[in-house]
Amino acid sequence: MMTMNGKRGRPRNIEAQKSILSASYELLLENGFQAVTVDKIADRAQVSKATIYKWWPNKASVVMDGFLHAATDRLPVPDTGTTFNDILIHATNLTGFLTSREGTIIKELLGEGQFDSGLAEAYRARFFRPRRLEARGLLEKGIQRGELKNNLDIGICIDLIYGPIFYRLLVTGEILDDLYVENLVRNAFEGIGSTLSSH
Repeated sequence: MMTMNGKRGRPRNIEAQKSILSASYELLLENGFQAVTVDKIADRAQVSKATIYKWWPNKASVVMDGFLHAATDRLPVPDTGTTFNDILIHATNLTGFLTSREGTIIKELLGEGQFDSGLAEAYRARFFRPRRLEARGLLEKGIQRGELKNNLDIGICIDLIYGPIFYRLLVTGEILDDLYVENLVRNAFEGIGSTLSSH
């Protein structure tokens, strides 16, 4: 029996969405972003193009959601009780992710985004802004706990800690490992930590 608010159709919708996300991620891994089309996603997910466009405005947004659906569980937000450890774990997890197979996709998407404004907006909105908000939340907690200076420009702090990771990833190609991230975070905290805190 169907309820007044149409709940009966919802499980089917969820299954269809999962199929679409899985199909877009598989195609992305197999062929790269440029070769993925909404037609190919629809064909693999066994849905119509209209079904995809009902939930996503364009190829870039469905591909990014497929990518994140598969990858997000690898980037949990830590809560260890100290800001230094939280940021260290957050930055280390992000670096591990960026240097994995999925990370090569991020590099490809960043490159493609220079020529595709829809894709650039999709990865900024769906991947980078959420990671930035997570880091902001961790740093704000650190200020509230008295572990960080209370007059910090949090946006600059995030750039200071995370910017070098992307610089190595995309520009210099130098080693990105856990030791580098620990040295990076430790050096950053020398400048942003309150005189009362130690790490």
